[in-house]
Amino acid sequence: MNFVIVTGLSGAGKSKTIEMLEDIDFVCVDNLPPKLIPAFGQILQKSEQDFKTAVVTDIRSGTGFKALFDSLGELKSMGIEYKIIFIDADEKTLVNRYKETRRKHPLLNKYNDSIKDAVRAEKEILEPVKQVSDFVIDTTHLSAKQLKDRVASLFLENLQQTMQIQCLSFGFKYGIPSDADLVFDVRCLPNPFYIEELKTKTGLDESVSSYVMQFDQSKELLSKLEDLIDYSVPLYREEGKSELVIAFGCTGGKHRSVTFAEAMFKHLKEKDLRVSVSHRDITK
Repeated sequence: MNFVIVTGLSGAGKSKTIEMLEDIDFVCVDNLPPKLIPAFGQILQKSEQDFKTAVVTDIRSGTGFKALFDSLGELKSMGIEYKIIFIDADEKTLVNRYKETRRKHPLLNKYNDSIKDAVRAEKEILEPVKQVSDFVIDTTHLSAKQLKDRVASLFLENLQQTMQIQCLSFGFKYGIPSDADLVFDVRCLPNPFYIEELKTKTGLDESVSSYVMQFDQSKELLSKLEDLIDYSVPLYREEGKSELVIAFGCTGGKHRSVTFAEAMFKHLKEKDLRVSVSHRDITK
């Protein structure tokens, strides 16, 4: 049985997360009060059918959300295994999303109709849950499709104990991904942006990746990073880490970072690790 608990900040993208889980054959229940989670898990445990299930529980439960940790303890005592996905985003992004959609934040009335105060309060309340989550996905700079792709990469092969690795490229001008575990700056390498015929292309184009990797410093840097990751991955796995996000950043997130993310993805794929690759800012 695969049992997933989805939680996180209001407006961060839990609905899109559930949509993708449904697309990959999860049975999903939205807005389940934490107190009902153990009973729901017990029903699934006794079911003769082996199917994947996800429940969403969040601040909409009001004061009842405080019961979540007690419910997680009950699940463990009953021997029910679960994974927690926490959907996150920064304060400014959440405030802007609520202003654009004109939807009402669950805590708005409690904080005198101040969206900013409501978002801050929710972040504080949910922080302990975020700290114990198996997967934290920051949607601040993700499109709906990128979020869905990220969720799919986690669960297409069912929930496993082995670690999921994501190689991510980004542009420093758009901010460092807050969910990155390791961040490598490749702005020290020659920039294809200043080559006229390469300027409008990306690291997914062979001409760009060949340009980046023709330099000795690029080859040596990649080799040293591969050695570091090869050494680190088993250590992270031994510590029980479920997901490792390796981010490569350049100025705009189109050329050097994409080249290195793709190269690391290929390297780890050849080692039969669960790995995916995505490029946050490649279309910006």
